[in-house]
Amino acid sequence: MNLPNALRALLPAVLLLCLPASATSMLRADLPELAQTADSIIHGTVRRVESRWSGDGRRIVTDVEIQVTEALKGQAGSTVLVTQPGGRVGDIGQRVSGLASFSPGEEVVLFLERRGPQAFRVSGMAQGKYKVQRTEGGTSAMAVPEPTGDSLLLDPETRQPTRSSLRAMTLPELKASIRTALQQQPPVRAQEKRP
Repeated sequence: MNLPNALRALLPAVLLLCLPASATSMLRADLPELAQTADSIIHGTVRRVESRWSGDGRRIVTDVEIQVTEALKGQAGSTVLVTQPGGRVGDIGQRVSGLASFSPGEEVVLFLERRGPQAFRVSGMAQGKYKVQRTEGGTSAMAVPEPTGDSLLLDPETRQPTRSSLRAMTLPELKASIRTALQQQPPVRAQEKRP
């Protein structure tokens, strides 16, 4: 088969576009680890979600403002600003798989890492977010872990694919589990052990 030069030049690019995009890989984090490694843990309500161009104009980031109802760890203040990569500005969107998603009015429990004096990011990507779902009368509330989407979770010891160990529980159970984890000694991972 004799392809014209222009087609021959385009063929590698077309083949690359046909390959599936690889998913984000992340180490599985359990609840005690999330609690112990987070700089701050908050229960609150999403007030604002706004995407913008980063300072260098090369990527899109999304700012999520959260009204804090209760600080379970750390000094968060009355509101916190969570910034994460990706979002949509006008007709241009950038998506990073494995991150938590947010919508205004959503009630959440977040495990946060400090990224500056007033800036945070979610610990463990989507693993650091629980969505609070209340019954119609508001008498009971479930805390449901954020799905990790198409991300590949890896066991921290074996580096083999695994499933999340996080599970839905009542909001009081989640808060009690966090408080219990904060009283325990942090576990030592295999890579931190000395031979």
